[in-house]
Amino acid sequence: MRTERDTLGEVRLPDDVYYGAQTERAIENFPISGLRLPRRFIRAQGIIKLASARANEALGALDKKRAKAVEKAAREVIGGRHDDQFQVDVYQAGAGTSQNMNANEVIANRAIEILKGEKGDYKIIHPNDHVNMAQSTNDTIPAAIYISAYEAVKEDLLPALKGLNDALSHKAREFNGIVKAGRTHLQDAVPIRLGQEFSGYAASVKNDIFRVSRASGSLLHLPLGGNAVGTGINARPGFRDHVIREIRKFTGVKFRKCENPFAGIQNVNAALELSSSLRGVSVTLIKIANDIRLLSSGPCTGFAELKLPAVQPGSSIMPGKVNPVMPEMLNMVCFQVMGNDSAIAYATQASQLELNVMMPLIAHNLLFSIGILANGVRAFTWKCLRGIEADADRCRAFADRTLAMATALNPITGYTLAAEISKEAYQKGKAVKDIVIERGILGEREARRILDPMKLTGK
Repeated sequence: MRTERDTLGEVRLPDDVYYGAQTERAIENFPISGLRLPRRFIRAQGIIKLASARANEALGALDKKRAKAVEKAAREVIGGRHDDQFQVDVYQAGAGTSQNMNANEVIANRAIEILKGEKGDYKIIHPNDHVNMAQSTNDTIPAAIYISAYEAVKEDLLPALKGLNDALSHKAREFNGIVKAGRTHLQDAVPIRLGQEFSGYAASVKNDIFRVSRASGSLLHLPLGGNAVGTGINARPGFRDHVIREIRKFTGVKFRKCENPFAGIQNVNAALELSSSLRGVSVTLIKIANDIRLLSSGPCTGFAELKLPAVQPGSSIMPGKVNPVMPEMLNMVCFQVMGNDSAIAYATQASQLELNVMMPLIAHNLLFSIGILANGVRAFTWKCLRGIEADADRCRAFADRTLAMATALNPITGYTLAAEISKEAYQKGKAVKDIVIERGILGEREARRILDPMKLTGK
């Protein structure tokens, strides 16, 4: 064990841990959920500490020896070497002070080791004075949210959504020659091609890709250099520009400083904007998942127009039952994302005066949403969508029997007579075409031509 001191007094720590007194206090104070902020967030914290050390060295605020040690330790944090040292619960001190100090202490103690010192000897490297130089929790935590969320969207979510869009577009082409009954209000509607239906799904996902991409652009504005309230207190002139430049150099992403650092620290609205776009994606995906569940229902007592890949047995009591488990999973993911968005909205509007203190919750929910959406979409695409088959004969049979085929008679008979024909077809259990021929309204050849379901679906 070793003893460290902070402004409240002495704290005993296991000698092999890199975190320090403030992290230990947070561990003791917040045994809430067992949840930790994820790998991407810790990586972003390391990037900020590395960039800050470089900026402070270049500005003459931090000597080269300390700067290089901090940078080396920060690189290890970026690479995931010390993830087990980040032990603060998601539900922690407001704004994320404990999370920021967790990073400061881990990097400081590792940097001390690099300089051949003993952990806790903060005369060599101090968590606040050196690692946290020219920074505050209030500007580093939102910056870490934005960096980690932007990278997660770019590297995980957008590729997953593009893969989904490609698979839907492929199915739209594959199914383009299959005619079926359309359904509105869950009732018979005019014919549609299965490929047209899937093209609608693909276009909806494509629109969501655009919305997510646009929303993620708001994450590029980092409030770093604003420090505690936006004034940049204790930071050398030029620090804001220099630290952003170093982050751009390290990440390859065109991050830039907030136009107004006070707004950047008062609000975390960029996270809210992105979360809202994820809610929109979820609405689209729920609709697609539910449609696929309906269209594959049965196989003997439902629509059964689609056949889903069988990925696992569906029942512990009913032998042979296979359920649409991948669409069900996708629904659950989307419900969770929508719940996360509500929590983010409440937390974002909780900003008061110069700061939003709910940032750890925002960080957790936003990154959680991005992660499960990306994973859920990938699994759904590979385990379900790519293997979907269509029952063309069943689709055609429904197309021939839809009562809305009478719609094609409107220009010939008028709406009122067409409605009568539709009702009679339903009462007699026949197709609209059969009633038209029986009544002598159209000859058989003409009836087949005018009431051909495929021709009624357009080009």
